[in-house]
Amino acid sequence: MGILRINTKEKNYKFEEPSGDLAGLGGRALTSKMILDEVPATSHPLSKFNKLVFAPGLLAGSPAASSGRLSAGAKSPLTGGIKESNSGGLVAQKLARLGIGAIVLEDKPEGDGYSMIVVKKDSVEILSADEYVGKGTYEVMETLWSKYGKNTGLLCIGQAGEQCLKAASIQQADMNGRPGRALGRGGLGAVMGSKKIKAIVIDDSDASRLAMKDKEAFKAANKRWVQMLKEHPVSGEGLPALGTAVLVNVVNEAGGFPTKNFREGRWEHAQDISGEKVAENIEARGGVTTEGCHPGCTIKCSNVYNDKDGKVLTTGFEYETIWAMGAHTLIRDIDDIAMLDRLCDDFGLDTIETGVALGIAMEGGMLEWGDGKGAIELLKKVGTKAYEGKILGSGAKFVGDTLGIDRVPVVKNQSLPAYDPRIVKGVGVTYATTPMGADHTAGYGVTANILGVGGNIDGLKKAGNVELSQGLQIATAALDAAGLCIFVAFAVLDNEDGVQTIVDMLNAQYGLSLTGDDVVALGKSILNNEKEFNKKAGFTKLDDQLPEMFNEELPPQNKTWDFSVDELQKTLDF
Repeated sequence: MGILRINTKEKNYKFEEPSGDLAGLGGRALTSKMILDEVPATSHPLSKFNKLVFAPGLLAGSPAASSGRLSAGAKSPLTGGIKESNSGGLVAQKLARLGIGAIVLEDKPEGDGYSMIVVKKDSVEILSADEYVGKGTYEVMETLWSKYGKNTGLLCIGQAGEQCLKAASIQQADMNGRPGRALGRGGLGAVMGSKKIKAIVIDDSDASRLAMKDKEAFKAANKRWVQMLKEHPVSGEGLPALGTAVLVNVVNEAGGFPTKNFREGRWEHAQDISGEKVAENIEARGGVTTEGCHPGCTIKCSNVYNDKDGKVLTTGFEYETIWAMGAHTLIRDIDDIAMLDRLCDDFGLDTIETGVALGIAMEGGMLEWGDGKGAIELLKKVGTKAYEGKILGSGAKFVGDTLGIDRVPVVKNQSLPAYDPRIVKGVGVTYATTPMGADHTAGYGVTANILGVGGNIDGLKKAGNVELSQGLQIATAALDAAGLCIFVAFAVLDNEDGVQTIVDMLNAQYGLSLTGDDVVALGKSILNNEKEFNKKAGFTKLDDQLPEMFNEELPPQNKTWDFSVDELQKTLDF
C-alpha cells in the first residue's frame, strides 16, 4: 500500500512506498507512528509542522465483516497530544482498492483560498474549493455526490473546521451520501481547516479487487467471523434493533448515566431519550432503524431519524450524542436532541464535546438547564461565526474557562463521554490513562463492568479494573490498526477463537504467519508510540487523572473516584 503525500502549500503530491518501521502497518498503527516520527511534539497543532494522516486498516477493502473503519491522526488542537479518531463510511475500502495505505496532508497554505483533493485510479487533482467555503457538510456532500457520482467516498469539514475550532470534526459520508459518520474527537477538523482543505473525494471506479493470498482460507475465517458477530446478543441483537442508544436504559439502571453535569447517575426522564423511544419514532415516521455505517457491516447499529413530517432530520443518532445533548443538559425533547445532532454534523462538530460544552454553558448561566430550543439557537451561532459560536465550538474546557466554571468533566482537555467513572471504574481508568484524552472507545470497560461481556468485574470497586482497562486498551489499538469496528469486541471477548479468527483473516489476506501474541505486541507498540509522543509534548503522570469533581459521591450508588496517581500509572506500564 503506497503513501500519498500532499503538500497543501505548494499544491503538489507524491507517492512513496512505506519502508522501515512503517512497512506493514495500517489504521491507527500507521497514523500514530507517522505522527510520532514526523510531527514535532511541541509544535502548534495548527502550524505547518503538524500533519493530518488518513489510513485505512489492514483488513480494509477485503470481504471481512465490519472492517471499513478509517483512522485519522494528528497532533490534537484540543488535547495538545497525539490523536487518532476513526469512523465508518466509504473512504477506507476505496483507498485500499486504489492501493493507498495513507493520505498525508503536509505544510500549510499562506493564503485564504481553499482546496479539495480528488483521488482516482490514475490521477490526483488538487482543485479550488472556494465555492464550497462557508457551506455546511450536508450541502457540500450532496453537491459532490452529484458531481462525482454516488458511492464516491467523501471527507469534508464544515464551518467549525474552517474556523479551526477545537471541537471541529471531519465528516465522512455514509452510504447515502450524508454526513452521518464523524471522525469526531480531538479537533482534527481544525487541522484539516488549517491546511485549507475543504473536502477529499475518493473514486475507486475501475479499480481492481484487493489481492488475496489465500482466498479459501480467508473465506473460511470470514464465515466464522460473521457467525460470531451475528450470534452474539449485543452485536447480533441489541445493537441492530435499537442502535447504540440501547444503552440508555441499561446504563441508567446501573446508576452510571451522568446527569446534570455528572451530579447524579440516574435520570428519571431517561425513557424519553432511550433507544426504545428513538426506535418508536423512527418506525412511526418512516425512518430506518437498522443501517450499516459502511459496506460489509453486519452489526448495522446506525439509523435514519426523521422529523414529525417524515423528512430526514439526522442519521447515525447514537447513545453518546443522545446522552451529551440529553441527560447531561437535562434536555428531554428527543427531537431537539436530534436537531442538535444534525447541526453538529452540518457544521462539523464533535457531538460529545459540543454536548458537554452546552452543559457547561448552562452551568455558567448562558442557558437554562433543559432549554433545548435555546441550545439549538446557541449552536447555530457556530454557523454564523459569531463569538458565542466560537466559544461553544472550542470545547467544554474553553467554555468553562471563559465563564469561570470549575466543574468541567475533562481529561487532557477532552470531555468525558456517557459513563460515570465512579460507577463504571473500568472505563474511568481508560478515561484517565489513554493518551487520547477522555475516550470510552480506547478501552471500553463497560463490557465487563455492566454488560457481563468477557467476564464480570465490579464497576463499583477498584479490584481488577486497571487490568481490565489495560487489556482493552491493547486490544482496541490492535482492532483500530486492522480497521475493525469497536463493537466486534463483544464477540471477540466471548469467543475463545475470536482473536485467532482475526489473525486467520490477516494471514490469509497477506500470506503471513501471525499469532495472537503478535496482535498483543502490535497493540502495545501503538500505545507506546502514543505515550512517547505525549511525553515529548510535555505530558506527565499528573495528566493521567480525573478532575476533582469526581471526588464527590454520586447518587444513587454514592460512590467516589478513588484511584491514586501511582495506581493509574500501572495501566499502560508495559
